[in-house]
Amino acid sequence: MSELATIARPYAKAAFEFAVEKSAVDAWNEMLFFAGEVAKNEQIARFLAGSASVEKQAEVFAQVCAEQINDQVLNLIKVMAENGRLVALPAVAQLYAEFKAEYDKEIDVDVISATELAEEQQTNLVAALEKRFARKVKLNCSVDESTVAGLIIKAGDTVIDGSVRGKLNRLATTLQS
Repeated sequence: MSELATIARPYAKAAFEFAVEKSAVDAWNEMLFFAGEVAKNEQIARFLAGSASVEKQAEVFAQVCAEQINDQVLNLIKVMAENGRLVALPAVAQLYAEFKAEYDKEIDVDVISATELAEEQQTNLVAALEKRFARKVKLNCSVDESTVAGLIIKAGDTVIDGSVRGKLNRLATTLQS
């Protein structure tokens, strides 16, 4: 785990627990994503790394994000500024999104195929993957002609390589042994 993720975890966890309590999980996800993107901005990142006071950092965030965040998210940003942790805001947004996905029992699945999958194929694949992972599946399909045929499925740490290219590579490895 990176240092930023270690720093971000308690803030993300507290924000998530607050959002669940207030039934505002989706709204907080959007607001934190926006604030995280602002913190990634090159000029803002330089400003945060500089010697500006805590009050000035929080003030700048309040001005830049005024239309996109509510008072509770602004309070989180102020607390992070007071603790010198605003550089971890993008990591907080990322961890929050992971907590939300776990809470919603969702999983993002990347599917790579040699040709574009038809709607019916995607529907069947989603049904099979939801059964396997016991979660709601969100497919991210892409095409890579070098797979030759079949699919490569990536879900978190799980990789299922059912492509012809993958089978040929495994065969070659076996033959070389």
